[in-house]
Amino acid sequence: MTDISAINKIEVYGNVQLFISDGSADQVKVYNQYYGESALIQSRNGVLRISSYKTEKLVVWVTAADLRSISAYDNSEVKSFGDISKIDFEVDLHNNASAKLSLDAFSANVTLKDHAKADLSGSANELNVQHSVSSSINSYNFSAVHYTDSKTGMPAEVKNEDIAIL
Repeated sequence: MTDISAINKIEVYGNVQLFISDGSADQVKVYNQYYGESALIQSRNGVLRISSYKTEKLVVWVTAADLRSISAYDNSEVKSFGDISKIDFEVDLHNNASAKLSLDAFSANVTLKDHAKADLSGSANELNVQHSVSSSINSYNFSAVHYTDSKTGMPAEVKNEDIAIL
């Protein structure tokens, strides 16, 4: 694709499988045919928006030099290809979106809402996780010097301090 540059945020909607990787230049590769009515890929002010509402997944690979944030909605999947090395990195998952990411970050913020799922590996100095009780996060293969985990949507009598972090 042309006209793609300075990507620092990616938003994914619908039925999309997104692969991300670090690189010296920004590049977007689409691996199947897509048409304007059912799929859209656009870049504006550093935000790359990818959406597809067809039954088969739209497969896209994005290489970015300065990616800082990913938001995924609906049934989209985000997977890293190699380690994503960043100073600050933000992941925001909604609906039934899922992410499988290998991170090497100073600070990583991960937010999961609805029935979103995240599988994290790698390391960070600071990992901040905010998730609803209906979401799931696997950080077993992730190491962080400072780890904060807070859940939302719990009954009023249960506090974050009462939940054991394994």
